[in-house]
Amino acid sequence: MKGLDKRVASIEEALDGLSDGMTLLAGGFGLCGIPENLIAEIRRRAVRNLTVVSNNCGIDGFGLGLLLENRQIRKMIASYVGENALFEQQLLSGELEVELTPQGTLAEKLRAGGAGIPAFFTATGYGTPVAEGKESRQFGDRHCILEPAIQGDFAIVKGWKADWYGNVIYRHTAQNFNPLMATAGRITVVEVDEIVPPGTLDPAHIHTPGIYVHRIVQCPCERRIEKRTLQTGGAHVDA
Repeated sequence: MKGLDKRVASIEEALDGLSDGMTLLAGGFGLCGIPENLIAEIRRRAVRNLTVVSNNCGIDGFGLGLLLENRQIRKMIASYVGENALFEQQLLSGELEVELTPQGTLAEKLRAGGAGIPAFFTATGYGTPVAEGKESRQFGDRHCILEPAIQGDFAIVKGWKADWYGNVIYRHTAQNFNPLMATAGRITVVEVDEIVPPGTLDPAHIHTPGIYVHRIVQCPCERRIEKRTLQTGGAHVDA
């Protein structure tokens, strides 16, 4: 079954073929469930003019924010960008092209892309700037706009466990956008905490089947906390 073995020996090998101008799908929500080692390797490679699709763009100095610092992102397709001052600066200066997308619409664009559905109608965004230039139709009493699906050249994903064949389990809220990204990449790369032999994972617990995964790599994860909330004397304090 060697041909089904998706394991690669290094983070460098995991991203073979990534080049300038590609569309990159990145899993995660804030700093939860981000493929931080793959992002660091993309920074090291210094590939340029990337279109990056992700819920948000990390924070200053970590996650996708590292690629912003290195001026590697040409266009960002995201639903939330409020935690990154450098993102704001590059947007306002015209250095970074941004396509803001409602969060549920972004999720459905990726799901549709993974399912081979080219576009879909949604009521979200009708009558707002989101609808500008898009086809609209009325279904019953609801006006809808046509949204194209999203696919990427590479999808980078953070999993918890995977077997040799690329079947992946995510841990708790790290499930977020990762399963959607995994289905919509032409090449899907998953970094995981642990790789286990075939037959080890309970099939009922697998979130992403190996049919969607091309490469898996095991590597340590820092797991930074974006906002740490402490409790002192009955009062909550954000640190």
